[in-house]
Amino acid sequence: MEIDIDTIGEEIGLFEAIRTTRAIRRIKPDPVPPELIRKVCEAGTFAPSGGNRQPWFFIAVTDADKRAHIAKLYRQTFSRYIEPARKAAEDPAYQDAKRRNMNAAIWLAEHLHEVPVHLFVAGWTRRGRPQSQALLPAIQNILLACRAVGLGASLTTSHGAHQREIDDMLGLSEETPSIALIPIGWPIGKYGKPPRRSVDECLFFERYQERKADQDLPPPQ
Repeated sequence: MEIDIDTIGEEIGLFEAIRTTRAIRRIKPDPVPPELIRKVCEAGTFAPSGGNRQPWFFIAVTDADKRAHIAKLYRQTFSRYIEPARKAAEDPAYQDAKRRNMNAAIWLAEHLHEVPVHLFVAGWTRRGRPQSQALLPAIQNILLACRAVGLGASLTTSHGAHQREIDDMLGLSEETPSIALIPIGWPIGKYGKPPRRSVDECLFFERYQERKADQDLPPPQ
């Protein structure tokens, strides 16, 4: 049965999407239709931007050789980043949720070359700096759109240590640097509501009131 790309995902409610858009790092190698990548990137273009400058660019890398090279550079940075967590996880008291998150991140690093779409978000600089106030909302829109159409995705910046080399490969200049990589594909597993502390613990009216240091909080996701 042919899928109507234009309408897929349109029926999901906004708050349902927001509450269930968690990072999906385990992704199948199956290809993703270019039309779906266009659809989620179009959602990114509806993010707000100061002066309606719309500084963003989206570069979808699907070529196997390019993905393999990106993954190789990514792993070089990731291996240094994850080592403290690996050592901490040897402690039996290490939180299970943190261990699950770490294992998912390791899985992504080890399989990144198999993820069918490496979506880079880049943008024009302003006064020598990326316009993050526009690019970050665009990224969130893309993540929400991936959730709506059934794609798995997550936000990572671990390519940053090799940004110049990767940006050169992508045809990006110092005036249009990449700020994020979103690996996208069909998920292994499913979306769901991540554990979050109650909004009543972090919402204040008029003035912030410090909470007790030993207050029980859910592990970070």
